[in-house]
Amino acid sequence: MSNMTETQALKELKFQPNDFEFAHKNKDIEKDEVMPARAAWKDSVSLFVRNKGAVIGIICILVITVFAIVAPMLSEWKYDAINTSLQNIAPNAQHWFGTDNYGRDLWVRLWQGTRISLFVAVAAIFIDVVIGVTYGMISGYFGGKVDSIMQRIQEVINSIPTLVILTILLMIMKSSLFTIILALSFTEWIGMSRITRAQVLKTKEEEFVLASRTLGAGSFFIIFKEILPNIYSQMIIMVMMSIPNAIFYEAYLSFVGLGLPIPEASLGTLINDGFNTLTIYPFQMIIPVVVFSILMLSFNLVGDGLRDALDPTMKEM
Repeated sequence: MSNMTETQALKELKFQPNDFEFAHKNKDIEKDEVMPARAAWKDSVSLFVRNKGAVIGIICILVITVFAIVAPMLSEWKYDAINTSLQNIAPNAQHWFGTDNYGRDLWVRLWQGTRISLFVAVAAIFIDVVIGVTYGMISGYFGGKVDSIMQRIQEVINSIPTLVILTILLMIMKSSLFTIILALSFTEWIGMSRITRAQVLKTKEEEFVLASRTLGAGSFFIIFKEILPNIYSQMIIMVMMSIPNAIFYEAYLSFVGLGLPIPEASLGTLINDGFNTLTIYPFQMIIPVVVFSILMLSFNLVGDGLRDALDPTMKEM
């Protein structure tokens, strides 16, 4: 009954010639139109640029890096020059950030200390990439007994606190930046190694990896030519997230007196020196704390921006 009603309704409809028109009237309708492909990196850059926090973060990092490199070189004052006649001078036209208890210019010492923190950040990147990524990729790809042994070694190393490792190193070696970086190299790469291993375990079963193995490609060729390019985004995110931890670790050690020796400057030592005179000369602590906070926040903002930009689920289709 319903079919008859629909048929009668269609017969009663009267269409006019103007009710229809050809699609693409002046074009070849046999030709399919396809939107041009867009490179993946363009999507990532677009998403990153639209993240205002990430853009502000990377600008702050660049500005701080320029000051850390240039300021100590252009200033007439030396970061380790002691002048007791200039003790605890408030910020002025000659000493922009004032002087400390030994008459040393805090403007130069601040940027010298920031240079140390940035060097620690570069060292953390090197440790993560060279040790963490390599260890995780080998462990995840070969699996079996190799993976089991490597994971047990990693668990043993991770069970030892980094502070204990640094204390042992200080008993053998003198306190220096190299000692801090050496202590970081024992445990800093653990998180990167675990993330890399998880990504490799998931990627090594993909069809393109199986095809390369079938064609006779060697293990290390597959690891570094097939798997690594497909997991690099996670590696970049982890590297950016590990940098603030390394900077904070160095600053903490310097603050508690296990960092750089006197008269070397770092953000941790500056905060420690300023803490002792906080009630009398608050500028000696407030200024390095502000720069340290901006540096930490900037790296975190850039890390969040890269995570959002490199996440495949957030890319434009």
